[in-house]
Amino acid sequence: MFIVPLTRESRQLSRLFDAFDAAEPNAARAPALDVVESDTAYTVTLDMPGVAKEDVKVSIEGKSVTVQAGTKRTDERKEGDRIVYRERAVTRYSRRFSLPVELEQAEAGAKLEHGVLTLTLPKRGARSAAQITIN
Repeated sequence: MFIVPLTRESRQLSRLFDAFDAAEPNAARAPALDVVESDTAYTVTLDMPGVAKEDVKVSIEGKSVTVQAGTKRTDERKEGDRIVYRERAVTRYSRRFSLPVELEQAEAGAKLEHGVLTLTLPKRGARSAAQITIN
């Protein structure tokens, strides 16, 4: 077993984080996000490590986007094993944001890869120019 000796400073830091975690243990975290705009769509990336794609819910209503997700605790152990120490916990993510224009729900897409959720959110009415034949 690997043991890290605790110094006075590391014990104080540990107590600080313990107090922070105890304040709201089930509170959802707001994942960090980036928004990139093109002429026809927004591309939004959110960091959500440890989340499976079936545990992500994205809803779009007008200009508003809501993302909710969470990790699950895995208690897979071999017979006779016991947990000695546990820091990893179930994490919930929740983020709601609004964009400047209405979004096209039917054409929106999402991809989760390596803990990064990428949303492609087309702008409503932002179609590429088309030639019109004049009779």
